[in-house]
This record gives sequence, structure tokens and C-alpha cells, in this order.
Amino acid sequence: MEEYRHTLHKGFLMSVADIPSPPTHIGPESNGMMMTSDEYDSIREWDESYRYELVHGVLIVSPPADPGQRSPNNYLGYMIVTYQENHPNGSVVDDTMDEQEIRIGENRRRADRAIWLGLGRSVHPLNDVPAVAIEFVSRTSRDRHRDYVVKRGEYAEAGVKEYWVIDRFRRVMTVFRGMDEEIVVKEGGVYETPLMPGFELALDRLLSKADEYKLEDE
Repeated sequence: MEEYRHTLHKGFLMSVADIPSPPTHIGPESNGMMMTSDEYDSIREWDESYRYELVHGVLIVSPPADPGQRSPNNYLGYMIVTYQENHPNGSVVDDTMDEQEIRIGENRRRADRAIWLGLGRSVHPLNDVPAVAIEFVSRTSRDRHRDYVVKRGEYAEAGVKEYWVIDRFRRVMTVFRGMDEEIVVKEGGVYETPLMPGFELALDRLLSKADEYKLEDE
């Protein structure tokens, strides 16, 4: 007599053969899919035209950053590398990467840019928590809440020392140091972080890069 195995799935008794297999490829059609962090980490094929995050077991698929985000982000990367290569204290920078996954427990967030500092060795991007995480604010209220509120708590939990939120719409940069300290740099201001002695970030230089790609309704 043939033996059957069954399991309870979402309140229904199902045979093992009926349980959906973990996805091997993700794309925009995968938005809202439920999956574990192990399943997410095992995916090797995805539509590279989109961004992916795993939040509370739900896959979030987002459009790529627009030019008004990418251009200042690229320029910031150039500024950091210039500091790394030319400043007497530049050796404090181990590396910087854009579109970097940051793991917070079972969640998988994607920062616009990450900076690793003070390791003194090659970076392991998925295992080494960056000292600085950076987001260039998106235009919708939902995304603003995510960038200013949700990710602040998540990055603090992960051990990120400074979280920079660069807002081209409000023309400010906000630096969060954990959950207890907040610094606002206004348009025309310069931010200096103790994590990178001698590095000066003039906000206007990033805003001018973003302004080159203003959307029609901004």
C-alpha cells in the first residue's frame, strides 16, 4: 500500500508534493512573495532592473533608483575614494559600495551606499556591518517614512554607527547616530564625521548633482 505524507500549510492539509518549492528566480512579479531569509539568500537569479529587500518574511521589489539619486551617490563614492587615496587619514576607509545589502536578523535591507571603516583588511560585504549606511531619499511619503524612521531603527540594531539620510527634496542631510543622536545639515552646510577625520562633505555638491536630473513635477 502506497504511503502518503501530509502537512498543515496555511490551515489546510496538503501533501508534501503540493507545498510550493522555494523560488529560484525573482523579478517584479515576485513582489509580496513570502519567503524565509534562507530562501532569499539562496536565490541566484534575479531581474537586475529592480531592487530587492526581505522585510518580515515578505519580498519587497522596488524600481531602481532614479538619476537624481544615482548621480549624487556616484559622486559621493568618488569623494570617499579620493579621501581614501589622498588624505593622511584615508587609510581608515576599507571600502565603499553602492546598492549594498545589510542583514538585520531575518531582514535583508539594501542601502544606497555603505562605508566600511577601521577593519584594516578586505571587506566581507555580507558579514561585516558597515560603519556608515547612506540613503538618498525617495519622493513618496511611504518611502520617506521607511528611510527616516524604519531604517534608522534597523541600521542601529545592525550596529551601523552613522546613518546618513540625504534628502534632495527638503534640501537637508540628517545624520543618525544610533537612536539617541540626530544631526541636521542644512543646504550650504558641511558635515564632518569623527569616523573619517578630515573628510568634509559639502551638501551643496551632492544637491547640485541631484538637481541636474530634477523631475518635471519637483
